[in-house]
Amino acid sequence: MRIGRDGTWYYRGSAIQRKPLVTLFSSVLKCDEDGQFWLETPVERGRIDVDDAPFVAVALDVSGSGDAQTLTFHTNLDETVTADADHPIRVDTNPQTGEPSPYVHIRDRLEALIARSVFYQLADVAVSRQDDDTLGVWSSGQFFVLGHAGNDDIS
Repeated sequence: MRIGRDGTWYYRGSAIQRKPLVTLFSSVLKCDEDGQFWLETPVERGRIDVDDAPFVAVALDVSGSGDAQTLTFHTNLDETVTADADHPIRVDTNPQTGEPSPYVHIRDRLEALIARSVFYQLADVAVSRQDDDTLGVWSSGQFFVLGHAGNDDIS
């Protein structure tokens, strides 16, 4: 089995079309200390390849403002998580292309790749930190860095 970068689950090269089945599989998805992904039930354990992240954040709800703002993400498999100390947002930047890949922690060692349209929403609510050129977003009293002013990190 494999999960594509766009969140599509595949079995023997064919996309799994039944969302309830994919949701069931995702409920037993685990990631070990070495970053290997497994479908794990009480009686079986099978390795699964993940191209990037096992989930995709496809929608964002923003409420409040400033450091009282909350950012709630919705995944392609109907999981909901509010960014906070236990569910941080992080951005990796490709060293060759400079392209950002933003993520939000969902549960255990599992993350969701933040879809481009959702990342643009984050960029719209981004603020500059007062003491440096860091751009980021507030959620649940936490500041999450998206990039730096003057760079193309969040474009």
